[in-house]
This record gives sequence, C-alpha cells and structure tokens, in this order.
Amino acid sequence: MKGTVTEEILNRSIAEPVPLGSYSPSDVIFLLKDLSDVSLERATDEREAAIQSGVHYSEMLPVEYQPTEQYIELFHETLEQSAEKVALAVAVVSEMIVAQRGLDTVLVSLARAGTPIGVLIKRYIQERYDADLPHYSISIIRGKGIDENAILYILQKHGLDADLQFVDGWTGKGAIRQVLIEACNSLYEKYGIRLNDDLAVLADPGNCSGTFGTREDYLIPSACLNSTVSGLMSRTVLRDDLIGPEEFHGAKFYKEWLDTDVSNVFIAAICPYFSSVAEEAQAIAEQMQQSPPEITWQGLRDIQSIQEVFGIDNINLVKPGVGETTRVLLRRVPWKILVDTMDNPNLRHIILLAEDRGVPVEVFPGLTYSCCGIIKPLRGETE
Repeated sequence: MKGTVTEEILNRSIAEPVPLGSYSPSDVIFLLKDLSDVSLERATDEREAAIQSGVHYSEMLPVEYQPTEQYIELFHETLEQSAEKVALAVAVVSEMIVAQRGLDTVLVSLARAGTPIGVLIKRYIQERYDADLPHYSISIIRGKGIDENAILYILQKHGLDADLQFVDGWTGKGAIRQVLIEACNSLYEKYGIRLNDDLAVLADPGNCSGTFGTREDYLIPSACLNSTVSGLMSRTVLRDDLIGPEEFHGAKFYKEWLDTDVSNVFIAAICPYFSSVAEEAQAIAEQMQQSPPEITWQGLRDIQSIQEVFGIDNINLVKPGVGETTRVLLRRVPWKILVDTMDNPNLRHIILLAEDRGVPVEVFPGLTYSCCGIIKPLRGETE
C-alpha cells in the first residue's frame, strides 16, 4: 500500500510555480497560482455581509487598505524602534528550529503573514550557520485546510522524508494551528506521510505553539500593513472555478504597488541586528529546550469569556492580539476594539486606525492580549 501511495505522490503531475512577489527567489518561492488578472476584490461592507451569510472568506479578496501618510510614518517609526526586538525574536525561534530539526530542514511559511518571518528565519540561519535552507510559502485556509498540492510538490523536490518546518507570523486564538494539526493528520491518513505539525511563530500570545520567539503580544511591524510588507501578495484564494485539481491555491501579485512596497525594507531593517543578538538568543533557546514552555491555549479561553460578556455566538468574530486586531481594522467591519490599557505603547497604530475608521476603543480589564478586535455581527448582536 505504502509503495503505491509513494509512487502516486512522486508521479502526481503538479503545475510548476511561476515567479511571484517582490522578494528575491533566493529568499522565498511562492507555491501559488497567479490570479493577478482576475477581479476578486469586494468592498469591505459587501465582503463582510457575504462572509457572515456563509460565503467562504477565501473565495474573494478585500480591497487593500491604502494607508495614510501618517500611518506609513508610524510604520517606519515602529520598525526603527522595534527592529532589534524583532531580530531577537527571529533569532530565538531560528535557534530553536536548528536545535530541534538541524540544518536539513525545509522552511514552509504560511502565506501571507508567515512569509516575511520565513524570509527572516532563512536569512538568520544562513548568516549564523552558513546553511541555505529551502523556503517556500504556501496557502492554508481556515475551514478548507492546507494546500495539498504545494505539500506534495515540496516532497517531490526534497524527498518523502523531508523535514518541513511550518512558519507563521503570530498566533491569535490558535485557529490556524488547529487547521495545521488537522491537515497533517489528513495527509497521514491519505498518503502515510507523517509531517510535524509544529508551527514556529515570532510571537505566541495565544499560548498554542511550542516554537516561538516571544509570547509578548507586541506590535510586529509586518502586521501593520497588508501586501506591501508581504512581497506584494494578496491573501490566498481557493475557488473551484479558478483552481484546478493539479494547481496550487491562488493569489494576486500587486505589481502596480512596487513604488510603495516596503517588504524588503522590513527585512533590511532587521537583519543587521542578527549578529549582536545571536548569543542572547542561543541562551534563551537553550533554556526553552531544557524547560519546554507549556502549551495551554490560554488565549482561546480568554476569547470564550469575551464571547460571554458581549453575547457573541460566533468565535470567528473575535480576533485577539495586536496582529489580528490590525487585520480587523484593515479589512473587516469592526464593532469595537478592546485594549488592556489605553497607554500601551504597542497600540499606537491600533488607536490611529480606530480613529480613522470611527471605531470605539474600550478598556477590558484582565485581557491576556494587548488588544482584541470584535467584528460587527450583521444579523443581530448575538450572531
């Protein structure tokens, strides 16, 4: 049986990747179908109504938020202030990957928030260990799973025993972590392939990952923006009329925004700090190896308490953490923003975006996260 399955994987005809994104191909290869010429964007209110009426979010794209000049200034200011802190978190998670997996690992970042973090991890390991790890960026979609063709393509290129390290930007309530666990179980049942479902993240405020740089819920500058800090790539798309059985999940490459792209600016600001933080990072990683941090899913429990307080039945309307709250303000219809305190320095861009969109901000005592975005229920406040 296994021989037959192995043969099926190796002989599966999968479309070759095409050049995509504004990163160098030496930094990352996107395993995504180019949908740049397809009209997929829908206005925020229209998209929100569609999602809450049952249309899957991966079947359409939001209109990309065009930040104000003040907001772009805040991005650059935040990047300058936090570059060393981000570099340390990258270094810690990279050292953990090397300690746990060695240098024959294939980095597989989850598009798109995981892509810049995957690039940074690849750069750190290359500088620190002189090892050029392959790095692919693939699609994973809540409610639909991981891009199976992308996984099989990687295994065809690197062998069925290849050690894949999945990478994302941060955790919220752990929804993608759960999708990844289910996807790895499904691949084992279908093909007998056992992949490690460990998800390496820069920040794990949700307490649902064992490989992370920090559990502090702080502003990772790449969370501030959309495509212009993620290689000019859109969110990933999965629709039967657009994606064939042997094709990767799709995405758009926004070439028209090359002039405002800061994807490589973000990378270039952080890499110079790698050498100065490496020693501290190695010590932190060794300590974490000796006393593995507990995975408690505390963040998920916090969200359930927020649901009870505000009478929200659908957990998907509650988006915890700085990264997820930013996304709510950039591309959903927010109802309100909860913060741990109004003077948290990590929340300056959140307050700015909330003011820009006229969204109320409330202090919610005892919040594990720095903040939490609540999407407006469109069919009554309990739905």
